[in-house]
Amino acid sequence: MLFSSAQFIFFVLTITISLPVFAHHSGSIFDQNSVVALEGIVSDFSWGNPHVYIHVEAMDAAGEIIEWQIETDATPILTRSGWSSASLRPGEQVVVRANPDVDPQRPHGRLISVATGDGALLTPRVSFKSRPSEAATGAIASDITGIWSTPLATNAHLWQLRSSARTLTARALAAQAEYDVARDSPAGKCIAYPTPTFLGVPYLNEIYMSDNKITIRGELFGSERVIYTDGRGHPENAKHTNQGHSIGWWEDDVLVVETRLLAEHRSALIDGAPMGPNRHVIERFSLSDDGRRLLIDFLVEDPDYLTEPFAGDMEWDFAPQFKFINIDCDPEISAKPWGG
Repeated sequence: MLFSSAQFIFFVLTITISLPVFAHHSGSIFDQNSVVALEGIVSDFSWGNPHVYIHVEAMDAAGEIIEWQIETDATPILTRSGWSSASLRPGEQVVVRANPDVDPQRPHGRLISVATGDGALLTPRVSFKSRPSEAATGAIASDITGIWSTPLATNAHLWQLRSSARTLTARALAAQAEYDVARDSPAGKCIAYPTPTFLGVPYLNEIYMSDNKITIRGELFGSERVIYTDGRGHPENAKHTNQGHSIGWWEDDVLVVETRLLAEHRSALIDGAPMGPNRHVIERFSLSDDGRRLLIDFLVEDPDYLTEPFAGDMEWDFAPQFKFINIDCDPEISAKPWGG
């Protein structure tokens, strides 16, 4: 046992390194430079999507018992990391380490690890900790098709790009200032990210080709993009959608994709700042020389909300050893207090 049933210990440890962002909503809701260590009892273990939640009762510094809500990944990600719906049970004594909410009044955090009374240590996204190339899988892609993972480094890189952007118009800055991630996050309402953020969430993606189109499927919310490669242009006066309308062509071994007709989205690119229906996205996909990585460059133009184009790059890892699992979204779970 970790401790007797009458004992609860609560303490906060501040560290000086930043940890990777891996929630489906903005990492800004959590203090990435602090770690809360909670020793307490599991009051509820909610196994669902887009987040699994662990509720832990622990004693605070004043000696009062409070219930913490700890959120972590979607069920497929945890399953690949050795978890199951039976990993934790109410009444079980645990030690939880988490990044706390930026609001110190909220007993809410993002999971780093949980140690159970029988000595098990559970952590999220174990399967994504190392790059597949480091895991010596031996798998090499011959083209851009197949199963690809978004490593934590790519996820963190995208969020760093987003948070460091200084290209917002006054209109976008005003909207961003009013943004409340718990109230306004599209992901918290089960609305998928459009490209290029679609490419940076830390889940699996699958690419497959037919004669006249390329399809990219993402695990998160079952998102799907169709890229037409038959020479057609964009339709006139068509409906704007979450993933927009994409056309693509090959320049040697590089797939170039142009996307228009994207619906307005509150966090499509820079957290809390809307991206408008007039935006235009160009992406370039190419296979690395060793066949283990997919190299992605993107450029976003938005006359309504960006003062200049926003450019960035990402990498995916070839990961045929992983099973692709759609991550559905339960609006009730997604809308939990403080979940965004």
